[in-house]
Amino acid sequence: MKEKVIICVICFYLTSSLLGQTRKELEEQKKKTLEEVAYVDNMIKETAKRKSSSLNDLRILNNKIILQQNIINDIQKESEIVNERIKLNELAIKLMEEDLKKVKKEYERTVINTYKATKGYPWIIYVLSAKDFNQGYKRLKYLQQLSKYRRNEAEIIMQLKIEIERIKEGLENDYNELKKLKDSEEGQKELLLKEVNRKKYLVQDLTKREKELKQELEKKKKIAQRIENEILKIIEEERKRINKTEITPEVKLVSENFEGNKGRLPWPVENGIITGNFGLQKHKELAFVTENNPGIEITSYGHTIARSIFDGEVSRILTIPGANMAVIIKHGIYYTVYQNLVNVKVKVGDKVRTRQEIGEVYCDEEKGKKAILKFMIFKDKLKLDPEQWIVKK
Repeated sequence: MKEKVIICVICFYLTSSLLGQTRKELEEQKKKTLEEVAYVDNMIKETAKRKSSSLNDLRILNNKIILQQNIINDIQKESEIVNERIKLNELAIKLMEEDLKKVKKEYERTVINTYKATKGYPWIIYVLSAKDFNQGYKRLKYLQQLSKYRRNEAEIIMQLKIEIERIKEGLENDYNELKKLKDSEEGQKELLLKEVNRKKYLVQDLTKREKELKQELEKKKKIAQRIENEILKIIEEERKRINKTEITPEVKLVSENFEGNKGRLPWPVENGIITGNFGLQKHKELAFVTENNPGIEITSYGHTIARSIFDGEVSRILTIPGANMAVIIKHGIYYTVYQNLVNVKVKVGDKVRTRQEIGEVYCDEEKGKKAILKFMIFKDKLKLDPEQWIVKK
């Protein structure tokens, strides 16, 4: 029975510790998501000040809806953890109370047995009334064992009572915490519903402007193609130059280091959300919108600095009408492209380090202070999906 109590307490503490650790991770995750939501909210508020909306606005709102849903999911997971802990608390209390009853009965039985053994007389009389020394010694040892057993039982009773009260307090806290989580979940669901309704009206507005949006997309496509052609031309020139000589150990090492950091490379901007994905993208809400992106678009708010995602050398700086400036950085046989920059801070031939500032992303004051960086990665002429290379947020 004592072993049962000990095992119950140990299991309770171990499981509670694991649940606590998991919940702490969820709380950290939820905190980061809420910070992202606040960041996106700034963009949406600025967008709301303008009369016309854009595809980028819809992408930002979609991002906000996903983040809002993630918060709800995290809250639900937290609620599940608290519920699990409540069940563990209730089970622990049940087992301990059962054992407390058993220990009390055993304690009562020990007291009665002691009384019967001494026939109600003081223990010294019980010992001295023995027939001989051996019997007296045995009676003394017997009484000592009974006394020790009673002390142990009394201690167990006291420990169980303290532990039960402590767990009951934790149980009460968990009930209160569960209520807070449920209230928080309902509040987040209301916010989500508002964003979903806002999205519905935004889609309707953009659908009415189909012709205008198609023209914008065609213009954007031509600029993107011009940039891509220029980049491929530069890469081809670099490749021919390298082929005339052998690939140096330094170039090989840089290439291998770049490749070895796939999925762990920093973002080219400190804050931002991905509003344009790599490759052929058919819009879910607007059937007439299809884009084929050579890279990704990262939308930030306000003054935004672009930075190199890895050590390398500035290969080329381009000025493209209608698309500001592009910086191409070489990392062995890999190239990263940062487009839509102004106030470029590097020049061709410069050696750059990871996270080094290379320029400012153009901030469009008329479009809600949004700064949209177009970011690409190439391996020779092969276009790569940057989302597979930069760290996941």
